Amino acid sequence: MEASVTFIGNATVLLRLGGFTVLTDPNFLHQGQRAYLGHGLWTRRLTEPAMGPDDLPALDGIVLSHLHGDHFDRIARRRLPREVPVLTTVSAARKLRKWRFHDAVGLRTWHDAVLHRDGETLRVTAVPARHGPTGVHLAMPPTMGTIVDWERDGERRLRLYVSGDTRFNRRLLREIPRRFGDVDVALLHLGGTRVLGVLVTMDARDGVALSNLIRPELVIPIHHDDYTAFRDPVSNFLQPTVAARIPAEVTPVLRGETIALPTAQERASSLRTPRSEPAVSPTS
Repeated sequence: MEASVTFIGNATVLLRLGGFTVLTDPNFLHQGQRAYLGHGLWTRRLTEPAMGPDDLPALDGIVLSHLHGDHFDRIARRRLPREVPVLTTVSAARKLRKWRFHDAVGLRTWHDAVLHRDGETLRVTAVPARHGPTGVHLAMPPTMGTIVDWERDGERRLRLYVSGDTRFNRRLLREIPRRFGDVDVALLHLGGTRVLGVLVTMDARDGVALSNLIRPELVIPIHHDDYTAFRDPVSNFLQPTVAARIPAEVTPVLRGETIALPTAQERASSLRTPRSEPAVSPTS
C-alpha cells in the first residue's frame, strides 16, 4: 500500500504516506484510566488502544491538534521519542518544549511545516478549528485542523484533511475548501463530546455538515465511543439515512485495523481502465 491509515483509538491514527510515517494525537491511556481535561474535569477511557508507544514504527512526525489529556496523555509524555518533530498549535508547542520535546513546532492558522524524504514531501498546514461553541471555546485549549499534502517528485499523491476537535461553524471553516479543494480523505473527530452539558466536538449532524462543506472522496470517522464524555455514538453517523446525505464514501475503521488510502492517481487510473468482462468458468 502506498498510503494507509491504522486506527489506534480515539483520535490516534498511524498514517503511512509513501516513505513517511506520521502519528496523530497520541493517546495511549488504558481502559478505565482517566484523561484530565483541566478545570478539575476528567473523562474515563472505555476502550483499550490498539497499540502502545513501544509498538510504534519509527516516526517522521507527530501531528497534534491540541493539548488535551485524551489527545496527548501522560503515557505519550513519558514514552514518545523526544527527537520526533511535533507539529501543533503555538500554545501546545510552547508547553511541549518545556517538557523537552525540543522539536515541537507551533503553527498559526494557514501556516505550514514541510518534511522531506528521498524525493518526497509532506506538507502539514494548520487550518481553522474551534473546540466548542463560540465563547465556550475560550475555556478550551486552542486547537487546529490540518491539511496533509503528500507529494512525490513535485506531484501531489494525496491530500488528507484532519478536522481536529471542532464544532461545525460554516463561517469559521468555509475558507478551508476555498484554499484546499480536491480533498481525497477526511478524518473527522466526532463523538459528540459534552463538557458540563455543552457540545464541544462534532456529533453526527455536524459531521454531515462538514462533509458537505469539504466534499472529500472518502470520510473516515474517528474520535468516537472511547470516553465517557462522548455522547453521540459513531453508529448515528453510519446510519443509512445519515450516510446518504454525505457526498463521499464513508468507511468506518475498527481499532487496530489498517486500510488503504487510494491516491488521486490510483482513482484516475481506475476510471480510465475499461471494465473487463467477468470470467466465465467452464461448466462441469
